[in-house]
Amino acid sequence: MTEDQARDALDVPRETLARLDSFVRYLTEENDRQNLVSRPSLESVWARHIYDSAQLLRFVPEQANTWLDLGTGAGFPGLIAAAMHPANFTLVEARRLRVEFLIRSAEILGVAERTDILLSKIEAVPLGAFAVISARAFAPLDKLLGLAEKFSTTDTVWVLPKGRNAKSELDAIRSSWQGDFRLEPSLTDSDAQIIVAREVRRKHGGKRTR
Repeated sequence: MTEDQARDALDVPRETLARLDSFVRYLTEENDRQNLVSRPSLESVWARHIYDSAQLLRFVPEQANTWLDLGTGAGFPGLIAAAMHPANFTLVEARRLRVEFLIRSAEILGVAERTDILLSKIEAVPLGAFAVISARAFAPLDKLLGLAEKFSTTDTVWVLPKGRNAKSELDAIRSSWQGDFRLEPSLTDSDAQIIVAREVRRKHGGKRTR
């Protein structure tokens, strides 16, 4: 997927695209300060990061009103999803410089009023139920589910881009977790997949993640 194809595939209003352009400029400038993303990936930032995040929206109900994104890092996927979905977002990031970047980026994208950015490890986040939970390159699936299960209900939609190891990670948790899990193809990487799940819960006797 080329950069022009990725931009066109977003299919967003002109104002949103302009805000995303401003965000990309800020990301590029700030990347020299704190290495937010790999430098080579900036050459294909629209495909590798922006559209790669936006593609998750095809699995999320429009009426979903709360969204939890774990290990948001440079804003992917949570901040990009916030620019394109009306839910109230909670972004969790444990590094102070990243949080400062996210706060400014939320302002640039025009989503600051409905985006709660937490400087915290997931273990310290106050309990609450979310309609959507996402995470990109945050933790192995078993650990991720163990940490985030407390924020989910049977109706929560989990959208977890897992790259080329998605199937093996999913196979590995079958003895410990149950739910409606499925693998969906990534639109930005033909070898990658996205785990989409509902009704996620630990099986009786399943070991707990430490």
